Amino acid sequence: MVEKLVPDGLWALVFPLIPTPPPRPRGGRPPLHPRRVLAGILSILRWGLPWRQLPTALGFGSGITCERAFQRWQAHGLWSTLFHHVLNHAAVHGQLDWSRAALDGCSFPAPRGGEHTGRNPTDRGKSGSKLHLLIDAEDLPLAITLTGANVHDSRQLEATLDAVHGIHNGTPGRPRRRPRKLHADKGYDFKRCRTACRARGIQPRIARRGIESNERLGRHRWKVERTFSWLMRFRKLSTRYERSADRFLSLAHLACALLVWRRLTVVCPV
Repeated sequence: MVEKLVPDGLWALVFPLIPTPPPRPRGGRPPLHPRRVLAGILSILRWGLPWRQLPTALGFGSGITCERAFQRWQAHGLWSTLFHHVLNHAAVHGQLDWSRAALDGCSFPAPRGGEHTGRNPTDRGKSGSKLHLLIDAEDLPLAITLTGANVHDSRQLEATLDAVHGIHNGTPGRPRRRPRKLHADKGYDFKRCRTACRARGIQPRIARRGIESNERLGRHRWKVERTFSWLMRFRKLSTRYERSADRFLSLAHLACALLVWRRLTVVCPV
């Protein structure tokens, strides 16, 4: 079960990033193997269970053990580092296409409230949050940010573009951060959005209100919708129960890292 959830290739990427566990001068039970803990975290992410309801019969330890490990590793930046790490692997193997990118936002309920939540105008004003996702031309996530559901998509364009860390492709030179073109829907049809893109050397391809047809998403923008559908299969993201914005965004980083890693296992060894 552990090997199925955390295959050898994934574990080889994660293990060097796991910080040394804190000392236990008073002794106690030996700590659970981190690979089992990671399997428990992935189970929580996939099925959306509350942390305390993780069945101990699965052999992943208690949900409290997994939650504490998740928080401890988050404090060391493991989840965002893992996302960046697998993107570097994808670039080395030629799987990132910087010729164009697509950007969009997706709202979801946040019934417990917390940081970066707001009244969702598409859900009768209920508390909600919104993820803003940037993908490359091959629908791999490049960056993801979090806001309240009442924040307009266009207001997060610059922050999401700037959330892309420098990605190395294994050759000498500066790391890559910017796509050549950016596709977005009419929610981004503002002069400030186009100006922000051009200031970063990106050619905007933003649908224009009153000109572009509403009948279809376009030749390239539909891919970001598909990537969102893949992310929402991780049920811990489809409804936000984490009050901490950092914890929820760390779960999103982990989910994005898994999407990139799965693509790598299909096309090339990691």
